[in-house]
Amino acid sequence: MGGPPYDCMANPLGAVRLTFEKAIGLGSGTPTHPSAFDGKDWGALELFRHFLFQESGLSQVPILNPKTLRWVQHNSLVRYRGMIQDMLGNEFYVGAYREDGCSWRTNKFTDVSQYPMESPSDTCIWERRLLYCVPVPGQSSWTEPSCDMDPNWSSQSREKRRRMDDEEEDPMDLVPEDDVKSSPITKKMRDGLPSASPEPMDLKTASSSSSMSKFQFVDKDNLPCLVKIYDSPESDLKLNDVFEFIGVLTFDSELAVEKDDNDELSNSFCDDALVHLPPNKVPRLHCLVHRKLAVHDFLPGSPIMEPKPHLVKEIREALFRHLTTVLGDDGVAAHFMLLHLLSKTEKLVILVGQVHTRVDDVAVGKLSLNLTGLSKESVSVFGTRLSQTFKNLLPFTNCMPLTLEYLNTASLAPKKDYQTNRLIPGVLQLPEGSHLMVDETQLESGSLNSIGIENTKLLKNLIEFQKVEYDFQYYKVEMAADVRLLIFSEGKSNIVPADVIVPFQPSFLESSEITVAEALEAWRWYLATVVEDDLVAARQADRSLGSRDFSRWLTMARLISSSFGESSLSMEHWEMVKELERLRKERLK
Repeated sequence: MGGPPYDCMANPLGAVRLTFEKAIGLGSGTPTHPSAFDGKDWGALELFRHFLFQESGLSQVPILNPKTLRWVQHNSLVRYRGMIQDMLGNEFYVGAYREDGCSWRTNKFTDVSQYPMESPSDTCIWERRLLYCVPVPGQSSWTEPSCDMDPNWSSQSREKRRRMDDEEEDPMDLVPEDDVKSSPITKKMRDGLPSASPEPMDLKTASSSSSMSKFQFVDKDNLPCLVKIYDSPESDLKLNDVFEFIGVLTFDSELAVEKDDNDELSNSFCDDALVHLPPNKVPRLHCLVHRKLAVHDFLPGSPIMEPKPHLVKEIREALFRHLTTVLGDDGVAAHFMLLHLLSKTEKLVILVGQVHTRVDDVAVGKLSLNLTGLSKESVSVFGTRLSQTFKNLLPFTNCMPLTLEYLNTASLAPKKDYQTNRLIPGVLQLPEGSHLMVDETQLESGSLNSIGIENTKLLKNLIEFQKVEYDFQYYKVEMAADVRLLIFSEGKSNIVPADVIVPFQPSFLESSEITVAEALEAWRWYLATVVEDDLVAARQADRSLGSRDFSRWLTMARLISSSFGESSLSMEHWEMVKELERLRKERLK
């Protein structure tokens, strides 16, 4: 495929327009009506996929965050990484239009028409989905891609785009900006929402200056994004999934214009939700390409290593020694901690020879851990140390201080607000692969109110079944989860009953170990990839065990085998499982 005459980076809408004109056969004797492309790609997405993945253009696309927002340009190509926190439904827009004596134009992948729409003789009304995305909760700093791209790129690309537009000499490009802004149909194809900005900004200024001055943030480290999805099945994108969206960044200064109450093209459902998401606080991204991200996609610059058994064993032993040091030379606790970090809830259909799936309402594959014998003082040492260790090793890690006040006041489950048509996030709205550390040592005696009782049920449901109930006021919906839980408590936790209870017995407090960057990269790779797609070939059974005990034993056996880089369960590893269980039960006596 030959390169387009437009720069996909600086002028993606030019490439969209080029492929649109080609698809409808502009200038040919047998043109195609744009209605044929309702909900379909006309070649634009293929063009961008070729640029991004075959011409290695993805690395050139800036990642949208508060830092890069200082210099990225309106209508330029960006990418945004985040979790789908809410789905706002669909909105209608004028996807294509034609005026008397003029050619067809398209408004796809933008909020405001690039050309005046005074009195079109023909229009195509299309639909797009709206997703409210947020940075991944608890995302560790080491997963953030570097933002060392030269800010001068934006001005250079803008000049290149201007030269190409001038060379094209399209008379429609020379229409005065006032004509575009005053067009009544232009207002119809926009969101039609009021902006927090009192004055509408000139479109030329919006496209030629940096975006940061147009945005007002409450949290400088937390940038949400309203992603507009085109031509993609609803099943491709689900709530709480983590995605990378690549598309056109728009800042629509025209949203300062008051909404027309008689606007037949508006979607009232979306309008109610979007009025609380003004464009000067939540940027808009019109998605061209999206891809779901797994945990290993957040490993920055890590070498691609072949999981050979001897290499995996070396990494495992080094990580085990590190965890042993962090845990005050408690080897048994370090063993269980390693298995806990490797655990993953599987949602597979049960097959012969597989031991990790959901069966009989038991989330097999999880291994929650309760370290007992801890006080407020010891948690301040080991809890802080473990928290920092997890932040260095895991991409998503969160902490929960389980006090009586917290239980009685916190919003753990997401709740639907029908006044704003928004899903209000909860603490337990977490993506797949998250880690949650619960500190119960601060919990004192007292009474739970109705909120506290409900929050206790939510935590028990999460740790036992890996499900969270979302509150839609008139009904509740159970959402599957994959969250590893680690509980610190003085005695056995009754609020958050874990799969494994290990009395913590450190032999020293001090830890002077210095971890080198190369070791951290290897451990991150190990935890993110060594268990993935692993199947245990042999399934052992013990009729004296209950279903939950049996699930725990099989999970431990799988994880131990995986931690040594082996796919089959050997007798040596099975004996190791039984020995660890024996040591743990001795401590419980």
